[in-house]
Amino acid sequence: MASPVERLADLAAKYRRLQASYQRSLFYAREVRHLYTRLERASLLGLEGLADALDSRDRYTRGHSGRVGAWARQTALALGWSVDHADLVGQAGRLHDIGKIGVPEVLLRKTEALSADEWQARRGHPEIGARIVAPFDFFAEGAEIIRHHHERWDGSGYPDGLTGSRIPVGARIVAVADVFDALTSDRSYRVALPVEAAVKELQREAGRTLDPRLVDVFVADRPSV
Repeated sequence: MASPVERLADLAAKYRRLQASYQRSLFYAREVRHLYTRLERASLLGLEGLADALDSRDRYTRGHSGRVGAWARQTALALGWSVDHADLVGQAGRLHDIGKIGVPEVLLRKTEALSADEWQARRGHPEIGARIVAPFDFFAEGAEIIRHHHERWDGSGYPDGLTGSRIPVGARIVAVADVFDALTSDRSYRVALPVEAAVKELQREAGRTLDPRLVDVFVADRPSV
C-alpha cells in the first residue's frame, strides 16, 4: 500500500500531466481560431476580388463598390460603432452589388427603358448577392445588408418593401453611400454631379427614400470625391 507521501507525489504527477494537457488544448484552440480567422479573411478577399471584377466590366462603375464600402464604414464609425462592426458594414458595402453576377450584362448596361421583365431581372441582384454570401456563417449580418440595400425608407424599395427602422440599419447606411456614389460618378445617361449638388439631392431624399438621421451623419462626415 502506498504511503501518504507516495500518494501525494502520484497526485502531483497526475496534476502536472493534466495541466500539460490543458495547455496543449489551449494552444490547439488558439491555432484553430487563428486558422478560422484566416479562412474568413481569405473568403472575403475572394468575394471582394469578384466584386471588383464586376465593377471593372463597365468604366462607369469602376471603383464603385470600393467607395461605397469605405463610405459605409466611415459612416458607421461616425455613429460610434465599434471598429469590428464598422468593418463588417464596410465589407457588406464592398460586396453590395456582387449579385449582379447573376444579371445579364446587357441589362446592366442598357440605357433605354427596361421592360417589366428586364426590370424584374435587374432588381433580383440583392437577393442573388445575399445567397452568394449566405454560406459564410460569420457574415450573416452582411448577407442581410446586401439583401436589403435597395429597400427605401418609405417602403418603395425592394426586394421586400421594408419601411423605416424595419430595414437593417447597415443596409440603410449602405443605401446612402450607394446613392451618393451614383450621384457623384459619371453614368452613361448623365455626367457626375458636383459634391454640393449631390449632397442637396441626398437631403431631398432624406425621410422619403433614405434614413434622414443617416443622411445627416453622412453629410456631416462628408466624404471627399
